Amino acid sequence: MDVTLITGASNGIGEAFARRLAREKHNLLLVARSETKLNALCNQLEAEHHIKAQYIAVDLTQPDADRLVADVASARGLTVTWLINNAGIGSGGDFPEYSLDDYQRMMRLNMDAMVALTYRFLPPMRAAKKGTIINVGSMAGFNPIPYMNVYAATKGFVKYFTEALWEENRPYHVQTMLLCPGATETGFFEAAGIGADRKSSFSTKNMETPEQVVESAMKGLKQQRVTTISGLQNRFAGSLFPLIPARMRLTLWGNMMRKNLGLHVA
Repeated sequence: MDVTLITGASNGIGEAFARRLAREKHNLLLVARSETKLNALCNQLEAEHHIKAQYIAVDLTQPDADRLVADVASARGLTVTWLINNAGIGSGGDFPEYSLDDYQRMMRLNMDAMVALTYRFLPPMRAAKKGTIINVGSMAGFNPIPYMNVYAATKGFVKYFTEALWEENRPYHVQTMLLCPGATETGFFEAAGIGADRKSSFSTKNMETPEQVVESAMKGLKQQRVTTISGLQNRFAGSLFPLIPARMRLTLWGNMMRKNLGLHVA
């Protein structure tokens, strides 16, 4: 059975993808840590849309998690024709505020798990000369960002990996797309340990909904884009970034963030 595999599917953008694609009659294989949420979501989507929805409850930061997902999919007779690498986590604050384990876990989830799952499921797509891969990056991936340095770097990795993969996959008719949302109404800030008092420093007042991000993604796929930036203000900001010299951009951003975060350099 052909399925769409979505990571980070228990809430936010991943859940919005699951709901949208279930309406479009995709059979689903949902991956996240929370078995309770995944089970409830799969039952609901099957009842509402008469599709098959299955899940694998796993922490993708753990060793060999990608192998587990691939082995379970194979054992169930599932062929992954769409892969949506959405799972990710962030940070926001001065570099020493987070533990080294926090940063390493972020890198494993945002980069390693994405590469590993792509490695597992891409070859059958190429062999079949069809398939779709969406890697969820971020507007943070377009620039080094003071006080979000590791997160921005991981999303920069997602950006360059996905854009290069687009060309490598083009001769095989496997559509590969980078999706870049800006600040979105998800549990991102809570999961990143960014409190309500600091949230405004890392977001805008007009945040998009997960459903708006997914709608942008679907339009981007139809238009066969390499990169889809979700939201008009994000697209505008993305066009301005290259026009500002790096040193000026970093200095202005750093000064603004220190003020917003209440950080004082002795």
